Amino acid sequence: MTIASFSCFTRRGFLAAGLATAAPQALFAQTPTADRAAGDSGSPSRATSAKKLRVAAINSIFRFRSHSYHIVGRLVHGFQKDGVHHQPHVEVVRMYNHQSPADDLSREFCRRHGIELVDTPAKALGGPGRLDVDAVALIIEHGDYPVNEFGQILYPRYEHFQQVAEVFRAAGRTAPVFIDKHLSYDHQRAREMVATARELGFPLMAGSSLPVTWRVPQLELPLEAPLAEGVVAFGYDRGPAEIYLFHALEALQCMLERRRGGETGVKSVVGLAGDAVWKACDDGRIAWPLVLEAIGRSPSANVGPIRENVTRPQAILIEYTDGTRGAVLNLIEAVTDFCFAGRLAGRDAPVSCYFDLPLPPGARFFDPLTYHIEQFFHTGRPPYPVERTLLTSTVLDLGLHSLKENGRPISSPHLAVRYAAPASSGFFRGPVADRY
Repeated sequence: MTIASFSCFTRRGFLAAGLATAAPQALFAQTPTADRAAGDSGSPSRATSAKKLRVAAINSIFRFRSHSYHIVGRLVHGFQKDGVHHQPHVEVVRMYNHQSPADDLSREFCRRHGIELVDTPAKALGGPGRLDVDAVALIIEHGDYPVNEFGQILYPRYEHFQQVAEVFRAAGRTAPVFIDKHLSYDHQRAREMVATARELGFPLMAGSSLPVTWRVPQLELPLEAPLAEGVVAFGYDRGPAEIYLFHALEALQCMLERRRGGETGVKSVVGLAGDAVWKACDDGRIAWPLVLEAIGRSPSANVGPIRENVTRPQAILIEYTDGTRGAVLNLIEAVTDFCFAGRLAGRDAPVSCYFDLPLPPGARFFDPLTYHIEQFFHTGRPPYPVERTLLTSTVLDLGLHSLKENGRPISSPHLAVRYAAPASSGFFRGPVADRY
């Protein structure tokens, strides 16, 4: 596909295959992603290993609707892909949970499925100084943890990751590690985690389910797309805003990273709330037409004027080093779905989609994420660079600090994260339900 072919795309239909291009240097030595390693610019490669991998699950908590419940449950029970049952070629051999509340499900789950329930992360990997698993799923999300003054839940992802790294060092060998959601609430710790993986030489994957869930319509921006600006709008009010601001940043980043020149880092971040959000829209710092376009994609969009409906807007504004602009907006009373809209240089019509998140209890957006986790465990190649999640983790941390400081723009050398987007976005197509 050439850039000239953008003229044939309409608002209702934009489906393009990615193009392989020369990659900019990453901040760290970037691990090859699965599609580039396989020489495939379309669907991600299937694992071909005949071996059933031994997996350790290290969780904050294991209860109904927790992330570990959904991810580990799928590694054990399987899930649907392309209209047929997919059974991961892995065996969850041990589980550790940091917390065990009254509604804990791990004891019965482990008993039923022959999983050893242990009391330390080191034992989950095989014991102190011993590693006898092939992969590690680090799922530190949900549970009873404090919230700091910036509205960040102090999940101990960093601490548990370091315990895994200590076992690797003592054992003299490593295994692929997946970290659910952002690397850490503290961007300096997140940076250290990526550096540790580079130092010890083990593959690292992290992030949200949003980039790989179904999209409506199936919007696949080609590499080197002339993106000038993008927004993601959503609505969430069931806890600290940090929880879903991260998902919104991952949804935005998986789109904007495909722009001309690749990802070259962020210049500054601003967090806004209340009337300051509307002022930013009026001043053109947030593209209001793109906000309307994004929300217009969603079946959950409310009726009536957005500014009349929304009482407590929040936003994180991103100025990239190459001049591209991005924003994520939490507009609780306007929309529930995560919706993207982008402006392409030289085109009047924007591109847009919403990210389809099937509801619990099934929460089938974990299907594509778990599929990519399985492929990563087998190949040792993440489907997208961990630098994406390093950047979104950093933007989220600084954005929440800016929000606390009444919208003070924040710059940091840690925002200078460079990487090349994968040739394929890797999001699921096809049916969602078992019967269709």
